Amino acid sequence: MTFASDQNQAPSTLSANAQRMLELRDQVFATWLQRVKERIAEARNVELPILIDTMPVFYDNIAESLSPDYPRTSAVDGTTVAAEHGGERARITAYNQTALIEEYQIFRATIFDVLHREDVRLDFNETHAINSSIDSGIQEAVEAFSLVHSGFRERFAAALTHDLRGPLAATMTALELIALLDDPARIRAVAAKALSSTRRMADMVDELLHTMKFHSGERIELGLSRFDMREIVAEVQAEAAAAWGPRFEVDARPVTGYWDRAALKRTLENLVSNAVKYGSEGTPVTIKVDEVYGRLLLSVHNEGAPIPPDEQECIFQMYRRAESAISGDKQGWGIGLPYVRAVAESHGGSIGLDTSHERGTTFVVDIPVDGGLYPNAPTLSQAA
Repeated sequence: MTFASDQNQAPSTLSANAQRMLELRDQVFATWLQRVKERIAEARNVELPILIDTMPVFYDNIAESLSPDYPRTSAVDGTTVAAEHGGERARITAYNQTALIEEYQIFRATIFDVLHREDVRLDFNETHAINSSIDSGIQEAVEAFSLVHSGFRERFAAALTHDLRGPLAATMTALELIALLDDPARIRAVAAKALSSTRRMADMVDELLHTMKFHSGERIELGLSRFDMREIVAEVQAEAAAAWGPRFEVDARPVTGYWDRAALKRTLENLVSNAVKYGSEGTPVTIKVDEVYGRLLLSVHNEGAPIPPDEQECIFQMYRRAESAISGDKQGWGIGLPYVRAVAESHGGSIGLDTSHERGTTFVVDIPVDGGLYPNAPTLSQAA
């Protein structure tokens, strides 16, 4: 089993040392957590799901990079997982840059110590891959950490777009038709369509208002309840199949936690819609649910052209869309992914991205199983 950010479904194809590294994951993290608690004062009062953060995903990415035949050159290749780690450390913990760098240094030493203890013999290229991954991870995490603290977060004004005008036009047409009808049965049918369009607009407005609130420095108010994430996945899969056909695959472990059900459902709907819109036509869209160290990993994967590195951050900003989406005439108003980030961060977690030609594109919502652990933790906008 792998928690890698590209939703690797076949870890058995990795090299022997990569597979061995995956087998030793629990040993590595048990040692790393103990050392971090002992050596980093800022980490001592941080609960496990927050302290572990996105590191299991980063670790499994390192393991993938050890395999010469696997299309990943380092743990940060085509993914924002290290940057999200730095962002979470800035928003949710009392870490400073020194503590952030030190925990990566402890992570490096722990990996080599455990591999040596278990007689895993690395060649030059494998050793280089681990060191290069961690060095790059430090750089990206520190940059993201600094970005949060230096206030580089844009705030944008609301704007109506095609996505909102569509259901509005449908509602107006239905009401105009109702005014001309005398048949009660037809009136009820047309009214039902008008109500459906109105509800869709209400959902979009709520999404917009929540995202604006988040980007103005306030967190989304969560209505936490206990449920199994598979319930939401089943609902979204059924609705997506009705709209786009049977191209949706699910790999879901039972993960029960405390989250805002409506917000997470809308989050998954956005990610699935995004995968359909920008993925290669006719290829599968995979929804995966997993749990690691008290954190939920909810990911959506699609095949297709990757998101260029210089556009990977802007797609999470309000009203900013990738140039490929704009030039490709893809409809959308640039709210979906910022909303997903708002929901993830309001639950005390983050949204990560993994994208390349070979691996496709995967978005990963990485949040604590208990979404109320940090009800007053600052969001990215609050920290800016």
